[in-house]
Formats: sequence, C-alpha cells, structure tokens
Amino acid sequence: MQEKENLLDILTQTRQAMLKKDVFLLNQLSNRTLHTASIYNDSDNIAVAVIVYALSKIVEREKYTSYKEWPNFFKACIKGIDNSIEAIKNDDTERLISSITGIRKAIERLSGHLREYIEDVFRKASINKASRIYEHGISLQQTSELLGITLFELAEYAGKTGIADVDLSVTKPIKNRIKDAEELFE
Repeated sequence: MQEKENLLDILTQTRQAMLKKDVFLLNQLSNRTLHTASIYNDSDNIAVAVIVYALSKIVEREKYTSYKEWPNFFKACIKGIDNSIEAIKNDDTERLISSITGIRKAIERLSGHLREYIEDVFRKASINKASRIYEHGISLQQTSELLGITLFELAEYAGKTGIADVDLSVTKPIKNRIKDAEELFE
C-alpha cells in the first residue's frame, strides 16, 4: 500500500462525496489515485481508482436510485469505504483488499437490470482506468494484468481514445532548440 495518507484522504473524501452525490469530486479523487497507482504500480491504489470512478458513474445515473435494491447497495458501498478507511489506518492490507472486494461483491447481491447496469459500469470503469494507466507509460500487457481485463479490450479502447497515436518523438525544430539553448547562456 503506497502513499497511505493519500489513499486515506481519498477514501474519506469519497465517502463524503457519495453522501452528497458529488460526481465531480468523485472523478477528481479517482484521477488523483490513478496518478499514484501509475507511479508505483500499486494494485491497492488501482483498485481504489476503479472503485471511486465506478461509484462516480453509478451516482451520476439517478435512475438507479429508483430501484428497490438501491438503498442496500448504497449502504454496502459506504460500509466498504468505511472498512477500507479502517484497514488503512491499521496498516491492514488484507482487510483493505477484502473491503474493496466487498464493494464489488455487493453487485452480486443485486438482481435484474440494476445488477446488469452496475456490472457494466464497473467493467467500463476498469477499461477506462486501464487506458489512463497506459497513458502514464505502463505497458498494455502490464496494465491489462493489473486490472484483470483482456489485452484486446484495452487495446481497442486505447485505440479509440487516440492515446496510442501520440507521437512522443516529435520535437522542436533545430533552429528553435538552438535559440532556446542560446537564451540559457545569456
């Protein structure tokens, strides 16, 4: 578990954002976690980034709240976040993983359309966050393994977003580079 204080802050703010239904903050928190996950290849941070992003997408869709199973699912998510916070405070990585897994397992207790919708949101969240990790320079293979998605799914998504099309070899023309170098010595 890397950057314990950062992860603790993110989950604490995630809990508050969930209760306020603050989708914008949830997205920001997910992106902040993703940065740490990319630097350290830390699976705990990656799992939190996916969960927070998926929760932002779920909270964003107000129609989900009309399902009778919604209150129990929402409570299970809050409980999973609370348990994750306690696990981090106690340096209990196993409990953290179990708590995060518990949030995903809350989906299994759903039925019908709500279950299908939320499973789809989590799948797409994993692919989206995987593409962002890839964008940070982690290989497609490693990223797909970290998030448990197929290499094909990730490559297809990354291809659609244009992430793979960025030409990192493009530099300034030589005249501009010489001018910049001369300005350094003035």
